[in-house]
Formats: sequence, C-alpha cells, structure tokens
Amino acid sequence: KRVPYFKSSRMSTTWNGISYLGQRDAQNLDQDLVSSQGFSFEVLMELAGLSVAQAIASVYTPETHKKVLIVSGPGNNGGDGFVAARHLYHFGYQVTVVYPKPVDRPIYNNLVTQLTKLRIPVQADLPPLDQFQLIVDGIFGFSFSGTVRAPFVDILKALRACSIPIASIDIPSGWNVEKGNEGEGLEPEFLISLTAPKLMAKEFKGKYHFLGGRFVPPEIAEKYSLVLPPYPNFQQFVQLHEEAKN
Repeated sequence: KRVPYFKSSRMSTTWNGISYLGQRDAQNLDQDLVSSQGFSFEVLMELAGLSVAQAIASVYTPETHKKVLIVSGPGNNGGDGFVAARHLYHFGYQVTVVYPKPVDRPIYNNLVTQLTKLRIPVQADLPPLDQFQLIVDGIFGFSFSGTVRAPFVDILKALRACSIPIASIDIPSGWNVEKGNEGEGLEPEFLISLTAPKLMAKEFKGKYHFLGGRFVPPEIAEKYSLVLPPYPNFQQFVQLHEEAKN
C-alpha cells in the first residue's frame, strides 16, 4: 500500500509538516542505512548526487547557466558534488570541479577518475569566478563542526564575496548544522536537503529549497520519526519552497 508520506513517533522534529534532523540523528541515520539496510556509501552518494543534479537542472537550465563550478570538500558532501558534476555534464552543462583537499580513498579516487575520463577539469585552486554562471557548494556536510580551516577559509571568503548564484548541497558550508549561519557561512539562493532537512534549514532564507533522497526504507522512517513529502512522478527530488521565508 502506497502512503503519501512516512510518519512515526520519535527522534525528528516536525516543522511545517516536514521532519528536521539534528546532527547526531543525521549521522546515525546514515550509518543505519549502511549497517542495517544494505546500502553502501557509494550507492548513497550516487543517489544523492543524482537528486542534486536533477534539482539544479530544474531551476538553472543549461541555456541560462551552462558554466558550472562545483567546489567539493574532503567528505561525503564532496562525493555528492562529484556525482552531481558527472550527471550535470551528461545533462549538457560545462562543469569544472575544485577539489582543494584530496582524500586518498578508493571511493573518492574512483569518483575523480570518472570525472577526468569525461575531461571534466578537477583542480585544487579556485579559478576566476566571473567565468561561471552557477556555483555548487559541496564543501562541508552535516558532520562539520568547529571552525573553518585552510584552505577553505579563503575559499568561503571568495564565494561569499561573489554575486554568482550558489546552490548548496544539504548544508550551506560554514553553517552550524542545527543553528544555522553564525556569521562565516555561505548564503546560497538554492539548498537541496538530503534524506531529510537538517535543523539549520529552518533558517534558510534563499529562493529554492528542495529535498532529495528517494530511498528511505520504512524501518528507517519509523525509527527516526520521519514525516516526508511525496516525490512527484519519477523525480528524485521534491520542491519544499520557492520563495524566501520571512
């Protein structure tokens, strides 16, 4: 029997009819998907990155925002950015990836190889930003805490200073996962939350908020008290709002 949304009784916080997760629950949920539901981190990145690319393409078309810069950090958010880069390339975008702090692990090495085989530039330093029409922020995810350190201090500063639209993956980089932007984070106009929005998303004031992650098993939805909107048709994303909240 198909239900319009998942619903249960503990762990998540419900706001405007949708569940929001704190940092610890978001981390535990990811681990549960791998340890008890048969997913691998590679599969989760693939599903997340595809939803990111599809949601971006629904707002910023190749005709209006063909040149895309994706900035990937050293964690899972960076992996999502790599996957999104590959899909955006196949959707007709001209993509460049900045990867300032490489991680020598097979999962990331393979993703970088996939990009280089498509002749997508992968480089350590930011190019001049004025040559791009969209920037995708895949630097820090929901595991981020503490202060931003080099080389990302200068990168965030440059991104904050530019006027190009920014699309953030799951968490705008520099934000506290539960409290929002405490002064040093990006202010994107586009956010795609993954699996379920995190608490900080209540503070998001951008134009477009999407949810991606059409793969949550009922057992996980019940354990984490998830109330999630239905996904339309065959899409891997659903739009939560398209106007800034006041």
